[in-house]
Amino acid sequence: MVDTNLFNTLKERGLIYQSTDEEALKKMLEDGKPIALYEGTDPTMDSLHIGHCVPFCILRRFQQAGHKVYLLMGGATACIGDPTGKSEMRTLMTKEQIQENIEKIKNSLRVFLDFEGENKAEIVNNADWFTGLDYIDFMREVGVHFNVNSMLTNEIYANRIKEGGLTFFEMGYMLMQAYDFVHLNKDKGCTLEWGGADQWGNIVAGVELARKLNYVDGGKRAMVGATNPLLLTPEGKKMGKTEKGAIWIDKDKISAYDFYQGIYQTPDACVEMMFALFTDLPMPEIRELIKKDIVLAKKRLCFEITKFVRGEEDALLAQKMSENLFTEGGDDAPVFKLDNLGDGVNICDLLVMTKLCSSKSEARRIIEGGGISIKGEKVSSYALTITREDFKDNSLLLKKGKKNFIKVQI
Repeated sequence: MVDTNLFNTLKERGLIYQSTDEEALKKMLEDGKPIALYEGTDPTMDSLHIGHCVPFCILRRFQQAGHKVYLLMGGATACIGDPTGKSEMRTLMTKEQIQENIEKIKNSLRVFLDFEGENKAEIVNNADWFTGLDYIDFMREVGVHFNVNSMLTNEIYANRIKEGGLTFFEMGYMLMQAYDFVHLNKDKGCTLEWGGADQWGNIVAGVELARKLNYVDGGKRAMVGATNPLLLTPEGKKMGKTEKGAIWIDKDKISAYDFYQGIYQTPDACVEMMFALFTDLPMPEIRELIKKDIVLAKKRLCFEITKFVRGEEDALLAQKMSENLFTEGGDDAPVFKLDNLGDGVNICDLLVMTKLCSSKSEARRIIEGGGISIKGEKVSSYALTITREDFKDNSLLLKKGKKNFIKVQI
């Protein structure tokens, strides 16, 4: 059963920014028939941060509405690197690095999409159709339809041209991404490509290539491109990172507390869109909440997104820890119950168990930097073993940094 109200939902939540044919998109989503669509991601990193996930939040709505979702991993295009918005050429990656990143990113995507069941989301890799593709055939079929003068006026290449370093290598990126749309239309029936607003030029190129191929071979490719607005700070920078680092989706890269606090740093102007993307709260309720009290709205946002990405347990823990930011831990500190102390527990293991740190490597790094305290004294060695003698009245107060506390009880 297809939800025919999806277009209105996306419009109401402000999630449609541009479309090559908005009327066709509206009709496509309202006629009651499922469509196939895709979004492309170049696996240049081994994880995703919150800013990367805007399109996936929207694809989630498409899947829930009954449409078929494909995620294109750019195993081939990542070998070049998207020049969009870049002042210099990206560092080239090996094929092995790219494949390793693809496998790791798959786990992050499970937060947003269902990869099982009758209408499961599927991952495809453009290395599968570009590997072994004859260069001359590709240029005869695809390259002939791209005018270099027109390409150079596209903002995709603006910074690279300004810096005087645009390579022919990078020029090929638009051709490859455009061909992806044509290939997925033919092979998977995709009639819609979705992406962030910064991908508009590449998306339009795919729609235009299809139109030109229709003219040449008499095809009937009815293809539409659409984008969502970007999450930008008031300074115009993409959201997803804070002064402390990226707000990663993977639990082993960031603690629940740091994730929660990263969301709390969302600029006031971006709060409404974050609610629209990552929650299902009705827009009137969201706007009333923001209008009434922006601080309470941001706290609600932190809880809802942490719950969505990491689960309710982490959300409750992070919320409790955050409520005690300006206390000294005391009786109000969140409690972690240690069931079996045995002969003792390594401090790094304890920090991971309590979720003050996301991994042993993070725990060691913070200890070496003097950021962990027990009973008011800094821990100087990550080889420290915590024993029963360290507990007073079966309780031990751990402190991370200046404002992050947790009480361990046995």
